[in-house]
Amino acid sequence: MDGRGRRVSSLNELPLFRLQFYLTAPYGCSYLTDRQARSQVAAPGGLVDTRVYSELVRLGFRRSGHHVYRPRCDTCQACIPVRVAVADFEPNRAQRRCRVRNADLCMALKPLVYDEVHYQLYRRYQAARHAGGGMDQDDREQFRSFLLQSRVDSALVEFTLDGEVVMVSLVDRLQDGLSAVYTFYEPDLSRRSLGTYGVLAQLRLAREMNLPWLYLGYWIAESGKMAYKQGYQPMEGLLDGVWRPLAAEPDTADIHGQPA
Repeated sequence: MDGRGRRVSSLNELPLFRLQFYLTAPYGCSYLTDRQARSQVAAPGGLVDTRVYSELVRLGFRRSGHHVYRPRCDTCQACIPVRVAVADFEPNRAQRRCRVRNADLCMALKPLVYDEVHYQLYRRYQAARHAGGGMDQDDREQFRSFLLQSRVDSALVEFTLDGEVVMVSLVDRLQDGLSAVYTFYEPDLSRRSLGTYGVLAQLRLAREMNLPWLYLGYWIAESGKMAYKQGYQPMEGLLDGVWRPLAAEPDTADIHGQPA
């Protein structure tokens, strides 16, 4: 059951019986060094519409472009799907400061249409934050494949400062919430904590849409890159097939970042 007493569906209860799942070959883990990862992939992707994807997200799946997956590693269960209860969220002191600091940003929803300004911002962000990780070498087609291909209800959330684009978030609207897919921002504005502000803005957007949850992808206790997610409370994690409260640790409340 989920954190409010509702049972989480199993894969064989999904409405499209033709959906199949397969395991990938092992590959190097992106978050924990010296570990091998595997993914369970939903196929064919053409059957995954917003309704089905909403069910899959409740079962711990995510997407990258048309690729819908969840971790299914042989000897590791470190990746915990997490979500924030939108109506009950109260920003902590650091988040309140961040919100005030970025009050001069303008937010607008945009369709999944290629924009050269977005691509150049993406390249600057990858070069500054993830150099050597592979994505810093993405060309325009890889950018389109990763961020602009979707079979579900998706949008770009664009943030501007004095008319200049400084941050873009990709979000999916599900039946029970928003799913934060990816965020990139101007690396030269590090003092603004834009990653934190992006999550706060998505929580506000979900509240305006009357959606109960903001899904933030996976939290990994051993990964410093993921620590910031526990700063958004109240949070639930999918543990052994059940959504349960996941309390913040004292040293993670003020760590900033962006969804993964």
